[in-house]
This record gives sequence, structure tokens and C-alpha cells, in this order.
Amino acid sequence: MEQLPESVDRDILEHRIISALVTIRETLGCTLHQALDTFVERYEELRRERPDDFALSRDEYGRGFYS
Repeated sequence: MEQLPESVDRDILEHRIISALVTIRETLGCTLHQALDTFVERYEELRRERPDDFALSRDEYGRGFYS
């Protein structure tokens, strides 16, 4: 994965999904679809590497964003 600013990790961990997507798009110059793919990839990496840093469970994380 290309180098993303540290702010993307902070945004993901603090459930600031839209901010993370905006930064990913600006950094990589990509489409929204590509930014979503990158977001999901980084989210999964963080879940594996730093599970205790997430305040929300997997189920809680997406709730409200997709409904």
C-alpha cells in the first residue's frame, strides 16, 4: 500500500470515515471507489496490528454509516 499520512490511521481509529476518505483521495489522487478500497485495506491492517486501539467493535464500526 502506498504511504498514507498518519492522519488516515487516526481518522480510522476514531471513526472519522469521511475525513479518512477525503485524505486518501487527496493523497493518492484516486476515485472514491479506489479510496474506499484503500480505506478497507488499511482498516483491516489496523484491526490486525492494533486491535486494542479500536473503541468500537467491527459490528458497531459500520453501524450508522451505512444505514
